[in-house]
Amino acid sequence: MTEKTGTFVVTHAESESAVVRDVETAQVHTLGSNPGLEVHDVLEATVAPEPPMEVTWEVIDVADRRTIELVDSDLEPTTHEKELAAESEIGDLVQKERAGTGEIHVFRVPESDVEPAAEDILADEETIARAARLEAVRVEVRRSADDGVVSVRYLPD
Repeated sequence: MTEKTGTFVVTHAESESAVVRDVETAQVHTLGSNPGLEVHDVLEATVAPEPPMEVTWEVIDVADRRTIELVDSDLEPTTHEKELAAESEIGDLVQKERAGTGEIHVFRVPESDVEPAAEDILADEETIARAARLEAVRVEVRRSADDGVVSVRYLPD
């Protein structure tokens, strides 16, 4: 095996080891040590297998490190987000680029499913991986039970 450079999200961290996931390929690497990483950290880094068995990996270079903040907002989706959802069917995802950088994902769900949908988004590792791919540092989940609308805002700051 050879070294690998990419964007990795930390999915598990203990004092002696950590697990990172490549956000492009979804390949998982178990690190044989933990160089101070915490869950939800995002690394632009190079990892390499540790000899002699090459079962665990080590971080050999870090070009950038940031943490993705997950925010369970008490705000409702914006008027624009509600309008986007109104034009879609239940279960459909609408993706829009934000002015500047980042993205907004909006979808409709049955009104009774708004809370569980928001909780699932906040708990899903893919939410963090998507934020890393979009170069976001903050993910804000908003919801409106009255409209059956959930919005996920991937924000650069």
